[in-house]
Amino acid sequence: MERHRPSSFAVQGADFEGLEPIRGLLETCGLPHDDLTPAHLNYFLVARDGMRLCGAVGIEPCGDAALLRSLAVAPDARGQGLGTRLVEAIEQRARQKGIRTLYLLTATAAPFFRDHEYETIEREALPEDIRRTEEAARLCPVSAVCMRKPLRASAEGDTDAAHGV
Repeated sequence: MERHRPSSFAVQGADFEGLEPIRGLLETCGLPHDDLTPAHLNYFLVARDGMRLCGAVGIEPCGDAALLRSLAVAPDARGQGLGTRLVEAIEQRARQKGIRTLYLLTATAAPFFRDHEYETIEREALPEDIRRTEEAARLCPVSAVCMRKPLRASAEGDTDAAHGV
């Protein structure tokens, strides 16, 4: 299995990527994907090494909050900081879209997200609009850990280009 160099990953919008490769990656990573539609891709970022899809992450906006969903890194691309790059890039994208708080549900990655300043909250503390998303209402198990992160406003000059997005 070939390992990728961290600098070889290009993080970019998912518009041209297509739904099926992202669904395939999510399935490989054991993440929910049944509710994913082409409209979701407007809020997704992907990481590629050449033409190969190596990672994905998205947000599902609900007013000034959003559900961070579908953070997935291909098994042979793990351990190189790609998950962190994707989270930082989607947080920046969320700020640019006026999102003030990100929420997520995870069955396996709570320690990773704690390391990225997400705090554990009770499921009942999720905003109603987030609770009504398919992922929160139907796809994630009741045992999933709920987390939240308030986003600080973007610094002046903080652009997608500066973050490789």
